[in-house]
Amino acid sequence: MRIDIPEGKDAIEYVWGEMVPGIGPAASHFSLSVYAHTTLGLREFEAARLRIAQINGCVFCLDWRTERDGQKVEDTFADAVTDWRTTDAFDERTRLAAEYAERYALDHHALDEEFWDRMTAQYSQLEIVELSMSIGSWLAFGRLNRVLGLDTVCKLPSGASPARK
Repeated sequence: MRIDIPEGKDAIEYVWGEMVPGIGPAASHFSLSVYAHTTLGLREFEAARLRIAQINGCVFCLDWRTERDGQKVEDTFADAVTDWRTTDAFDERTRLAAEYAERYALDHHALDEEFWDRMTAQYSQLEIVELSMSIGSWLAFGRLNRVLGLDTVCKLPSGASPARK
């Protein structure tokens, strides 16, 4: 971890809340809002989220699986996200979500008209804005946690911390 955490303090609560009280709680609220208010389908949501997790290398984000109404993506979904170009496990919307996340994170200047034609054929403008904001949240906050070394002390709902890979 790159930040000194006082004895007895939860690292995430300390860094995201106490250290920067004017920024951290607002960032946390934005991060949680992406999950609480999404209108996107679970598979496209998770395809974009996991592709950003793979790019960021955030241990917590890689281990996390979004649950909605008791449903999660299948165990092999992360492998399919890695192979988004060729997997037969994805429909066009899910494939586009993974592609958009990758291009957004790695080469947003190359989002050309051909890409936008495909995107607007599958997603409404509202969905594109929502997906863009979600990707931005995951990119920023997953990367922040990874860079500061907080990604191995985040707590999964089970209470376990993921092991650094």
